[in-house]
Amino acid sequence: MGDKANTAAGAAGRALTADRPTAVRNVVLVGHTGSGKTTLVEALAQTAGALNRAGRVEDGGTVSDYDEIEHRQHRSVQLSLVPVGWDGYKINLLDTPGYADFVGELRAGLRAADAALFVVSAAQEADAVAASTRMIWEECAAVGMPRAIVVTHLDTARTDFGELTEVCASLFGRDDPDAVLPLYLPVRGEEGADGHAPATGLVGLLSERIFDYSTGVRRENPPDEGQRELIAEARARLIEGIIAESEDETLMDRYLGGESIDVKTLVDDLEKAVARGTFHPVLAAAPAADGGTQGLGTLELLELITGGFPSPLEHEPPAVTTPDGQPRPPITCDPEGPLVAEVVKTAADPYVGRVSLVRVFSGTLRPDETVHVSGHGLADRGHEDHDVDERIGGLTSPFGKQQRPMAHCIAGDLACVARLGRAETGDTISAKDDPLLMEPWSMPEPLLPLAVQAHGKADEDRLSQGLARLVAEDPTLRLEQNQDTRQVVLWCLGEAHQDVVLERLRGRYGVQVDAVPYKVSLRETFGGASAGRGRHVKQSGGHGQYAICEIEVEPLPPGSGIEFVDKVVGGAVPRQFIPSVEKGVRSQAARGVAAGYPLVDIRVTLKDGKAHSVDSSDAAFQTAGALALREAAAEVAVHLLEPVAEVQVLVPDEYVGPVMSDLSGRRGRVVGTDQAGPGRTLVRAEVPEIEIGRYAIDLRSVSHGTGRFDRAYARHEPMPPHLAEKVREQA
Repeated sequence: MGDKANTAAGAAGRALTADRPTAVRNVVLVGHTGSGKTTLVEALAQTAGALNRAGRVEDGGTVSDYDEIEHRQHRSVQLSLVPVGWDGYKINLLDTPGYADFVGELRAGLRAADAALFVVSAAQEADAVAASTRMIWEECAAVGMPRAIVVTHLDTARTDFGELTEVCASLFGRDDPDAVLPLYLPVRGEEGADGHAPATGLVGLLSERIFDYSTGVRRENPPDEGQRELIAEARARLIEGIIAESEDETLMDRYLGGESIDVKTLVDDLEKAVARGTFHPVLAAAPAADGGTQGLGTLELLELITGGFPSPLEHEPPAVTTPDGQPRPPITCDPEGPLVAEVVKTAADPYVGRVSLVRVFSGTLRPDETVHVSGHGLADRGHEDHDVDERIGGLTSPFGKQQRPMAHCIAGDLACVARLGRAETGDTISAKDDPLLMEPWSMPEPLLPLAVQAHGKADEDRLSQGLARLVAEDPTLRLEQNQDTRQVVLWCLGEAHQDVVLERLRGRYGVQVDAVPYKVSLRETFGGASAGRGRHVKQSGGHGQYAICEIEVEPLPPGSGIEFVDKVVGGAVPRQFIPSVEKGVRSQAARGVAAGYPLVDIRVTLKDGKAHSVDSSDAAFQTAGALALREAAAEVAVHLLEPVAEVQVLVPDEYVGPVMSDLSGRRGRVVGTDQAGPGRTLVRAEVPEIEIGRYAIDLRSVSHGTGRFDRAYARHEPMPPHLAEKVREQA
């Protein structure tokens, strides 16, 4: 790699349209926040001729000019697509956020891509690299996605490229460290006043050529003898690593026998191994020098993408069924096949409305045609199942804030589609006469609650529409209308996710909302048997009210709800009013009798009562039933019940102790641990829900970003008396 001299195919001013899948490369950039993914995308775009010498698009913006929130927060919060043309190829660069709260955008990028570039900053500590990218690396490995590693920020004083490549080999090449090796080594310039020598070029380990970028344009030179000696060991190791992955089983014997393997054979075998996902080269890259057009390593990286990364034809598409679940034959990346595309991102544009970024897996998508939109499987997150026909608008190719028209989008390519009013992220687009549904990709469960309420009366009318648009854009967001607490709750992935959700509601949809404390669904129950008498007698001239009832209350086992038993004899309470007493009891139980929480797990027995032939009524006996229950509650201890969750925490083995200690400090009971693969443990515990409201944030801190957890409601249990007393005081 790095031995071919390519000529940039300029993309400025026109949309890139691929005419065959083999000319498309879909690449997702993955890395820790601050690793330099967006800067790398801009450097690649500039080298490919899509940006001018100042690194700007024609309208003066940059490829990252998309979301105002990103400008204010100085970090990416959403997936963005930057298509560039290079040497006859269309390269779709998918820039993903590095912060853990936006992993849903990352998963969408992985779904749309055929290969991944893991961006590692030389300025960051190894722990940051490990915590943020190792799990994603393992996800890619599980599906066989080809991967390469790009080292950025080589201009920092503490950079040691050799040390960092060893760290990458240990983190990403656990099974085979020799499958993670550099293709180039940086060439340093003269030392500055701080004693640091900046990287000015690269030396190709296979070609043994020096690629000088000191002027902002690559120049190729032969190495001197000192440089040859410097790279000899790294070159030998790289050649052995490539030969070990070669399909030619005789190559290793020939090499060990002293035969010199020609560079073309090595490059061909390298590209095949990269495309298969069995070899992961390490490269270095940096933006162009002032006034230059080619950044350090960007040409080599473009050559790797076009020569080593697979085309969409080599990526097996997801399985498809009919919308009602009937299996269908596997689809292929064929522009002439049945139309199957997927919405990988949904955004709201203030001028054109909803815009959907789609990956076409089969067939060809054309503007102004009627398609079928299927969306299933996320009803629990506020996304209703739907099967509708819609007429799409124009197809465009995004570049910063620009949208460049496309004539069509073939299988393997990506495009933005306007006017899909019902389509949401994760939906399938297919032909209206042959509707299909793609197998969904996995989404992280949002576990951090954010309770919101409209700021004013005018906002109440817009709130539901704004929330609907939010969940349509973001499948990692779950909308809950809690019937017990009467709160509107948005379940998010973290605090940064919460901030973006609130800012989008206020800025994009004009809905002013207030965040309010999240309430846990508490319950009340009787601590023992009791009795109560409800007397509702009023005479005010004319028709009065008269109802008396006597009840006995006894506690029941957890989960029993409320039982009502009629044991009235002799007609003391007329038969037509017994349901009224029950209605009054149940209504009071729903309102609570001590702290305002629903009363559960009791049996209420109606024993006796009195009625009046004229003044008794349904309303009077409802009131009497409620009064009787309240009197019975006043004569006995009423316990508060709190929900307990079954929590499963998946962490690396080294964090099991801190996690178990943290759970115990939350009044949790660890019920067991299980081995969950090499170096990982699943900790199972039962924890009161009131103690894990912020666990999504705290676990990230305890486990250095490597832990994951899920939770499920188990039951309600009595709350400790000292905590229950605080709740009563607050109520």
